[in-house]
Amino acid sequence: MDNSVGVRDFLMSRRARITPEQAGIARFGGVRRVPGLRREELAQLAGVSVDYYVRLERGNLAGVSESVLHSLSIALQLDRTERAHLFDLARSAHSVGLRPAASVTSRVRPGLQRLLDSMTGPSYLRNGRLDLLAFNQLGRALYAPILRSSAQPANSARFTFLDAGSHDFWGAWDQVADGLVATLRAEAGRSPTDKRLTDLVGELATRSPEFRTRWASHDVYRHSTGAKTLHHPVVGELTLMFEAMTFPADEGLVLLAYEAEPDSSAADALRLLASWDAVPARSTTEREPDRTR
Repeated sequence: MDNSVGVRDFLMSRRARITPEQAGIARFGGVRRVPGLRREELAQLAGVSVDYYVRLERGNLAGVSESVLHSLSIALQLDRTERAHLFDLARSAHSVGLRPAASVTSRVRPGLQRLLDSMTGPSYLRNGRLDLLAFNQLGRALYAPILRSSAQPANSARFTFLDAGSHDFWGAWDQVADGLVATLRAEAGRSPTDKRLTDLVGELATRSPEFRTRWASHDVYRHSTGAKTLHHPVVGELTLMFEAMTFPADEGLVLLAYEAEPDSSAADALRLLASWDAVPARSTTEREPDRTR
Protein backbone atom coordinates (compact mmCIF):
# COMPACT_ATOMS: atom_id res chain seq x y z
CA MET A 1 0.00 0.00 0.00
CA ASP A 2 1.47 3.33 -1.15
CA ASN A 3 1.69 5.63 1.86
CA SER A 4 1.74 8.82 -0.22
CA VAL A 5 -1.46 7.81 -2.05
CA GLY A 6 -3.11 7.00 1.26
CA VAL A 7 -2.12 10.37 2.70
CA ARG A 8 -3.31 12.25 -0.38
CA ASP A 9 -6.67 10.50 -0.59
CA PHE A 10 -7.32 10.71 3.15
CA LEU A 11 -6.62 14.47 3.33
CA MET A 12 -8.61 15.19 0.17
CA SER A 13 -11.60 13.13 1.31
CA ARG A 14 -11.66 14.81 4.74
CA ARG A 15 -11.35 18.30 3.20
CA ALA A 16 -14.14 17.58 0.71
CA ARG A 17 -16.67 16.72 3.40
CA ILE A 18 -16.40 20.04 5.30
CA THR A 19 -18.67 22.82 4.08
CA PRO A 20 -17.68 26.49 4.46
CA GLU A 21 -20.54 26.88 6.92
CA GLN A 22 -19.19 24.06 9.08
CA ALA A 23 -15.77 25.72 9.05
CA GLY A 24 -17.17 29.13 9.88
CA ILE A 25 -16.24 30.62 6.50
CA ALA A 26 -18.63 33.16 5.01
CA ARG A 27 -19.86 32.68 1.44
CA PHE A 28 -19.78 35.67 -0.88
CA GLY A 29 -21.78 34.32 -3.78
CA GLY A 30 -20.56 32.62 -6.92
CA VAL A 31 -20.28 28.93 -7.74
CA ARG A 32 -17.74 26.87 -5.83
CA ARG A 33 -15.95 24.47 -8.14
CA VAL A 34 -14.80 22.06 -5.42
CA PRO A 35 -16.79 20.09 -2.85
CA GLY A 36 -16.04 21.16 0.68
CA LEU A 37 -13.18 23.55 1.44
CA ARG A 38 -10.61 24.90 -0.96
CA ARG A 39 -6.96 24.15 -0.23
CA GLU A 40 -6.21 27.77 0.63
CA GLU A 41 -9.13 27.83 3.07
CA LEU A 42 -7.94 24.67 4.80
CA ALA A 43 -4.37 25.99 4.93
CA GLN A 44 -5.59 29.20 6.59
CA LEU A 45 -7.60 27.25 9.16
CA ALA A 46 -4.58 25.05 9.93
CA GLY A 47 -2.20 28.02 10.18
CA VAL A 48 0.15 26.87 7.42
CA SER A 49 1.05 28.27 4.03
CA VAL A 50 -0.88 27.15 0.97
CA ASP A 51 2.30 25.78 -0.61
CA TYR A 52 3.05 23.75 2.51
CA TYR A 53 -0.46 22.30 2.68
CA VAL A 54 -0.35 21.45 -1.03
CA ARG A 55 2.85 19.50 -0.34
CA LEU A 56 1.12 17.60 2.47
CA GLU A 57 -1.94 16.83 0.37
CA ARG A 58 0.28 15.47 -2.38
CA GLY A 59 1.19 12.74 0.09
CA ASN A 60 4.41 14.04 1.60
CA LEU A 61 4.13 13.94 5.40
CA ALA A 62 7.84 13.27 5.95
CA GLY A 63 9.17 15.61 8.62
CA VAL A 64 5.81 17.15 9.52
CA SER A 65 5.68 18.25 13.17
CA GLU A 66 3.15 17.05 15.72
CA SER A 67 1.90 20.61 16.15
CA VAL A 68 1.06 20.81 12.44
CA LEU A 69 -0.69 17.45 12.63
CA HIS A 70 -2.75 18.67 15.57
CA SER A 71 -3.64 21.86 13.66
CA LEU A 72 -4.64 19.81 10.61
CA SER A 73 -6.76 17.55 12.80
CA ILE A 74 -8.66 20.53 14.17
CA ALA A 75 -9.06 22.21 10.77
CA LEU A 76 -10.30 18.96 9.20
CA GLN A 77 -12.59 18.33 12.18
CA LEU A 78 -11.20 14.82 12.64
CA ASP A 79 -12.58 12.59 15.35
CA ARG A 80 -10.32 10.65 17.70
CA THR A 81 -9.88 7.65 15.41
CA GLU A 82 -9.26 9.80 12.32
CA ARG A 83 -6.69 11.86 14.22
CA ALA A 84 -4.86 8.68 15.25
CA HIS A 85 -4.95 7.54 11.62
CA LEU A 86 -3.38 10.81 10.45
CA PHE A 87 -0.57 10.38 12.98
CA ASP A 88 -0.11 6.77 11.87
CA LEU A 89 0.23 7.91 8.25
CA ALA A 90 2.81 10.49 9.31
CA ARG A 91 4.72 7.93 11.35
CA SER A 92 4.77 5.64 8.33
CA ALA A 93 6.33 8.50 6.35
CA HIS A 94 9.29 8.37 8.79
CA SER A 95 8.31 11.42 10.81
CA VAL A 96 10.33 11.89 13.99
CA GLY A 97 8.88 11.58 17.45
CA LEU A 98 5.74 9.62 16.71
CA ARG A 99 4.80 6.35 18.34
CA PRO A 100 6.22 3.10 16.88
CA ALA A 101 4.17 0.91 14.61
CA ALA A 102 1.97 -1.71 16.21
CA SER A 103 2.82 -5.33 15.51
CA VAL A 104 0.27 -7.63 13.90
CA THR A 105 0.26 -11.04 15.52
CA SER A 106 -1.37 -14.35 14.69
CA ARG A 107 -0.28 -16.02 17.93
CA VAL A 108 -2.40 -16.59 21.00
CA ARG A 109 -0.82 -17.36 24.36
CA PRO A 110 -2.31 -20.31 26.24
CA GLY A 111 -3.11 -17.89 29.06
CA LEU A 112 -5.36 -15.91 26.75
CA GLN A 113 -7.08 -19.09 25.60
CA ARG A 114 -7.74 -19.99 29.22
CA LEU A 115 -9.19 -16.52 29.72
CA LEU A 116 -11.51 -17.08 26.76
CA ASP A 117 -12.55 -20.49 28.09
CA SER A 118 -13.43 -18.98 31.47
CA MET A 119 -15.90 -16.51 29.93
CA THR A 120 -19.56 -17.48 29.96
CA GLY A 121 -20.65 -15.45 26.91
CA PRO A 122 -19.51 -15.97 23.30
CA SER A 123 -15.98 -14.58 23.01
CA TYR A 124 -13.13 -14.60 20.53
CA LEU A 125 -9.75 -13.04 19.76
CA ARG A 126 -8.81 -11.28 16.54
CA ASN A 127 -5.88 -9.22 15.29
CA GLY A 128 -5.86 -5.93 13.38
CA ARG A 129 -6.30 -7.74 10.05
CA LEU A 130 -9.58 -9.18 11.40
CA ASP A 131 -8.16 -12.72 11.37
CA LEU A 132 -10.19 -14.83 13.80
CA LEU A 133 -7.58 -16.41 16.04
CA ALA A 134 -9.22 -18.18 18.98
CA PHE A 135 -12.65 -18.77 20.54
CA ASN A 136 -14.34 -20.16 23.59
CA GLN A 137 -16.87 -22.93 22.98
CA LEU A 138 -19.88 -20.62 22.74
CA GLY A 139 -17.96 -18.23 20.50
CA ARG A 140 -17.18 -21.08 18.08
CA ALA A 141 -20.83 -22.07 18.03
CA LEU A 142 -21.97 -18.48 17.42
CA TYR A 143 -19.46 -17.93 14.61
CA ALA A 144 -19.85 -21.40 13.08
CA PRO A 145 -21.06 -19.94 9.73
CA ILE A 146 -17.77 -18.03 9.43
CA LEU A 147 -15.59 -20.93 10.54
CA ARG A 148 -17.37 -23.34 8.18
CA SER A 149 -17.41 -20.90 5.26
CA SER A 150 -15.46 -21.66 2.08
CA ALA A 151 -13.91 -18.17 2.44
CA GLN A 152 -10.81 -19.18 4.37
CA PRO A 153 -8.60 -18.55 6.34
CA ALA A 154 -11.24 -17.36 8.81
CA ASN A 155 -11.41 -13.58 8.68
CA SER A 156 -14.42 -11.35 9.32
CA ALA A 157 -13.86 -9.20 6.24
CA ARG A 158 -13.14 -12.15 3.94
CA PHE A 159 -16.37 -13.86 5.04
CA THR A 160 -18.43 -10.67 4.77
CA PHE A 161 -17.35 -9.75 1.25
CA LEU A 162 -16.66 -13.14 -0.33
CA ASP A 163 -19.38 -15.39 1.12
CA ALA A 164 -22.93 -14.62 -0.02
CA GLY A 165 -24.18 -16.23 3.19
CA SER A 166 -22.85 -13.27 5.14
CA HIS A 167 -25.90 -11.25 4.05
CA ASP A 168 -28.07 -13.72 5.96
CA PHE A 169 -25.74 -13.97 8.96
CA TRP A 170 -25.30 -10.25 9.72
CA GLY A 171 -28.50 -8.51 10.73
CA ALA A 172 -27.28 -5.16 9.34
CA TRP A 173 -24.90 -6.16 6.55
CA ASP A 174 -24.11 -2.66 5.28
CA GLN A 175 -23.30 -1.38 8.75
CA VAL A 176 -21.07 -4.37 9.49
CA ALA A 177 -19.34 -4.04 6.11
CA ASP A 178 -18.69 -0.34 6.67
CA GLY A 179 -17.18 -1.03 10.08
CA LEU A 180 -14.94 -3.85 8.88
CA VAL A 181 -13.47 -1.79 6.03
CA ALA A 182 -12.96 1.19 8.34
CA THR A 183 -11.10 -1.11 10.75
CA LEU A 184 -8.86 -2.44 7.97
CA ARG A 185 -8.19 1.10 6.69
CA ALA A 186 -7.07 2.15 10.19
CA GLU A 187 -4.88 -0.95 10.42
CA ALA A 188 -3.30 -0.11 7.07
CA GLY A 189 -2.23 3.23 8.53
CA ARG A 190 -0.69 1.54 11.56
CA SER A 191 0.97 -1.33 9.67
CA PRO A 192 1.58 -0.26 6.05
CA THR A 193 4.32 -2.86 5.52
CA ASP A 194 2.22 -5.84 6.64
CA LYS A 195 2.26 -8.05 3.55
CA ARG A 196 -0.61 -10.23 4.78
CA LEU A 197 -2.77 -7.15 5.16
CA THR A 198 -1.77 -5.91 1.71
CA ASP A 199 -2.60 -9.32 0.25
CA LEU A 200 -5.98 -9.37 2.02
CA VAL A 201 -6.90 -5.90 0.77
CA GLY A 202 -5.82 -6.89 -2.74
CA GLU A 203 -7.87 -10.08 -2.61
CA LEU A 204 -11.00 -8.27 -1.43
CA ALA A 205 -10.59 -5.33 -3.81
CA THR A 206 -10.18 -7.69 -6.76
CA ARG A 207 -13.16 -9.87 -5.94
CA SER A 208 -15.67 -7.54 -4.29
CA PRO A 209 -17.06 -4.29 -5.76
CA GLU A 210 -18.71 -3.61 -2.37
CA PHE A 211 -15.30 -3.69 -0.71
CA ARG A 212 -13.67 -1.50 -3.39
CA THR A 213 -16.30 1.21 -2.98
CA ARG A 214 -15.91 1.31 0.78
CA TRP A 215 -12.12 1.17 0.67
CA ALA A 216 -12.04 4.22 -1.59
CA SER A 217 -13.96 6.29 1.00
CA HIS A 218 -10.96 6.26 3.41
CA ASP A 219 -13.27 6.13 6.42
CA VAL A 220 -11.68 5.01 9.69
CA TYR A 221 -13.32 4.35 13.03
CA ARG A 222 -13.41 1.88 15.88
CA HIS A 223 -16.31 0.31 17.72
CA SER A 224 -15.38 -0.59 21.30
CA THR A 225 -18.90 -1.30 22.50
CA GLY A 226 -22.38 -1.61 21.06
CA ALA A 227 -25.03 -4.05 19.87
CA LYS A 228 -24.94 -6.50 16.99
CA THR A 229 -27.75 -8.56 15.49
CA LEU A 230 -26.98 -11.96 13.95
CA HIS A 231 -29.14 -14.54 12.21
CA HIS A 232 -27.78 -17.89 13.35
CA PRO A 233 -28.80 -20.94 11.26
CA VAL A 234 -29.60 -22.97 14.40
CA VAL A 235 -31.08 -20.56 16.95
CA GLY A 236 -32.35 -17.80 14.67
CA GLU A 237 -32.06 -14.05 15.24
CA LEU A 238 -30.36 -12.75 18.34
CA THR A 239 -29.19 -9.26 19.32
CA LEU A 240 -26.14 -9.20 21.58
CA MET A 241 -24.19 -6.46 23.31
CA PHE A 242 -20.43 -6.52 22.79
CA GLU A 243 -17.30 -5.11 24.41
CA ALA A 244 -13.88 -4.94 22.74
CA MET A 245 -10.78 -5.18 24.94
CA THR A 246 -7.07 -4.93 24.23
CA PHE A 247 -4.02 -6.22 26.12
CA PRO A 248 -0.83 -4.22 26.81
CA ALA A 249 1.23 -7.44 26.74
CA ASP A 250 -0.28 -8.57 23.42
CA GLU A 251 -0.30 -5.50 21.21
CA GLY A 252 -2.57 -5.85 18.22
CA LEU A 253 -4.88 -8.47 19.75
CA VAL A 254 -8.50 -7.60 20.47
CA LEU A 255 -10.91 -9.65 22.58
CA LEU A 256 -14.58 -9.41 21.61
CA ALA A 257 -17.02 -10.51 24.30
CA TYR A 258 -20.76 -10.80 23.68
CA GLU A 259 -23.58 -10.88 26.21
CA ALA A 260 -27.36 -11.03 26.04
CA GLU A 261 -29.83 -8.94 28.00
CA PRO A 262 -31.12 -10.98 30.96
CA ASP A 263 -34.42 -12.79 30.37
CA SER A 264 -34.36 -11.90 26.67
CA SER A 265 -34.97 -14.08 23.63
CA ALA A 266 -31.24 -13.71 22.88
CA ALA A 267 -30.39 -15.15 26.31
CA ASP A 268 -32.66 -18.12 25.55
CA ALA A 269 -30.96 -18.53 22.17
CA LEU A 270 -27.52 -18.57 23.79
CA ARG A 271 -28.60 -21.27 26.22
CA LEU A 272 -29.75 -23.37 23.29
CA LEU A 273 -26.56 -22.61 21.40
CA ALA A 274 -24.47 -23.73 24.38
CA SER A 275 -25.74 -27.28 23.84
CA TRP A 276 -24.77 -27.20 20.15
CA ASP A 277 -21.23 -27.01 18.88
CA ALA A 278 -20.66 -27.74 15.18
CA VAL A 279 -17.05 -26.54 15.12
CA PRO A 280 -14.15 -28.49 16.69
CA ALA A 281 -12.65 -26.94 19.83
CA ARG A 282 -9.45 -25.48 18.45
CA SER A 283 -7.85 -22.15 17.68
CA THR A 284 -7.86 -21.13 14.02
CA THR A 285 -4.19 -20.12 14.06
CA GLU A 286 -0.92 -20.98 15.72
CA ARG A 287 -0.81 -20.91 19.50
CA GLU A 288 2.18 -19.37 21.26
CA PRO A 289 3.96 -21.31 24.01
CA ASP A 290 2.92 -20.22 27.52
CA ARG A 291 5.87 -18.32 29.06
CA THR A 292 3.96 -17.23 32.16
CA ARG A 293 4.51 -20.41 34.13
